[in-house]
Amino acid sequence: MNVPQRISRRQALWLVGGLAGGVALHGCTQPSASTAAAQTLLAGISPWPGYSGHYVAMKKDLFKAAGVNVQETFFQSASELITGFLAGKVDIASTTSGDAIEMIHKDPTIRMIYVVDYSDGSDGIIGRDINSPADLKGKTVGRENLLFENVLLRAYLEKGGLTEKDIVIKDLTAADAATAFAAKRVDAAVSYEPWMSKAAAQGGGKLIFSTKGTNLIADTIVTRQKVIETRKADLQAYIRACAEAVKLVNGKDAEAIKIAGDKLGVSAAEMEMQLAGVKVFDIEGNKTIAFNPSNPNNVMKNFELTVKVAYESKLIPEMMDINSLYDDSIVKSL
Repeated sequence: MNVPQRISRRQALWLVGGLAGGVALHGCTQPSASTAAAQTLLAGISPWPGYSGHYVAMKKDLFKAAGVNVQETFFQSASELITGFLAGKVDIASTTSGDAIEMIHKDPTIRMIYVVDYSDGSDGIIGRDINSPADLKGKTVGRENLLFENVLLRAYLEKGGLTEKDIVIKDLTAADAATAFAAKRVDAAVSYEPWMSKAAAQGGGKLIFSTKGTNLIADTIVTRQKVIETRKADLQAYIRACAEAVKLVNGKDAEAIKIAGDKLGVSAAEMEMQLAGVKVFDIEGNKTIAFNPSNPNNVMKNFELTVKVAYESKLIPEMMDINSLYDDSIVKSL
């Protein structure tokens, strides 16, 4: 199955953090999930600060302590991870909800079972002379045609009763959109750090909308229904170990921050800066916010908007039942 290769938001932050100089992380070749030893949980992961819980749990042997043997495959990009997961090379994987929804369209047995993080300010829209969403009407907006950027733009437009038809879109990468804004070639731009704030200042504008305090861009753990049914204890142990590591990361434990930074090839100081832009969840956060129907920032609302935008962007051919996308039984059992 061919998945288009692209530089994702995660890869961009990772590269800016210092890997462009040649530091390489290699995932070893793994056996397929179907032939792996029954007691081993094959986990797919890629570079992103929000996945620090997994990195720390792996390094500190928290998975073994929790009662599960985890074998990691480190994919260099989200695209490679998607390909590997769909091919059955891993049992579980961490990925954006948008990527998960596109995978579920291809394999309806896939489910999102846990929310790893929400973007918390690292992604946003910068604008010049834009004081409200309605002011964007007729303006030129630079944005990359990726699902998470489309979701972000749609959320802002809807606040002003607008749609993409009310603006002029220039399809630019996040970095190029920021550059175009700084050069005053567009009135607004969808981008993310490290370019967003600098471009806003250079272009005589400001941040008009961001993911701060929202559920617009989520990362989740995905697996297949069969794994949920047959390996509940392993999934529980995996999540408990990640949650224990997340408490260390969120508590700014020096060793945990260094482990995560080493995994991404950045300094501890850079790691802390990257973590400031994401809200990394533990089990309690999944219960009280992410999978809580009464919480306005629950992840189900993220799924609803993401499916809508994916359908209207022709990334999926039909609308999908939100309830078929996730299984919160593991979270509820913890």
